[in-house]
Amino acid sequence: MSVKLKKLADQVIVITGASSGIGLMTAEAAAKGGAKLVLAARSGQALENIVARLGSEAIAVTCDVSDPQQVQQLAEKAIARFGRIDTWINNAGLGLYGRLDETNEDDDRKLFDINFWGVVHGSRAALPHLRKNGGALINVGSEVSESYTPLLGMYTASKHAVKGFTDALRVEVEKVDKAPVSITLIQPTAVNTPFPQHARNYLEHEPALPDPKLDPKQVAAAILSAAVKPVREKRVGTMAKISTTLATLFPAVEDRVIASQVAKLQTEDPPRNTAGALHQSSEAAGTAGHTHGVSA
Repeated sequence: MSVKLKKLADQVIVITGASSGIGLMTAEAAAKGGAKLVLAARSGQALENIVARLGSEAIAVTCDVSDPQQVQQLAEKAIARFGRIDTWINNAGLGLYGRLDETNEDDDRKLFDINFWGVVHGSRAALPHLRKNGGALINVGSEVSESYTPLLGMYTASKHAVKGFTDALRVEVEKVDKAPVSITLIQPTAVNTPFPQHARNYLEHEPALPDPKLDPKQVAAAILSAAVKPVREKRVGTMAKISTTLATLFPAVEDRVIASQVAKLQTEDPPRNTAGALHQSSEAAGTAGHTHGVSA
């Protein structure tokens, strides 16, 4: 079945993790395109401020994606306000910097609760509504959904899980059921957002991401393109294409390349907030409302 998606201006779009970074930039771009928005994150006040600033027909819903009941309520509030859901974007996600033999299991599990189970909960909440009238389910993975990186090993594992879940779900929904739903995996390389500041940090220095970093506008554009034109997956950024290709075809070369990146995953500064936003909202961590870096 060929899936036909609506123009952006005719859509109701749900975005998780909308209080900063990629989610915030996607919300801003969708608002400019005339979409009706349901913005979700744990940072309720930040979301209210964003909705007021966007000047679009939008609502803010405080939601922890690791809680399936809250995610179901998010879908219900979207339907109650707008009557339908046309695109659901599972964007919420966090990082965890540290060696795999040193991170705490409670932190590891919380990361999976957000990065992986948040995608599962969102997909299960969205699909009954998308099946009715057609639409797009968009899951934000990473270049490390196929590649990998040291000091972000548990994050890598969670994004591998997102890809496996998304690929299997796509076959079930699109190919077996032939439902009018497009399921897309977005795989960006490093993006200029507060990702390091949101992350739980076990390192002796402030975490960082290697250059070159993407402008989050590029990722938002890829996400919203998938909302109007069905696509299986989209790697965003040249390094995403290079790293996934190397990891697949030349893994020994990729091992050497990523080993050389370790020094670029932290700065010389002491850590500012080792807890990050793993167990608290980005609002509480002081980084909600930001798009580029921590000063946007």
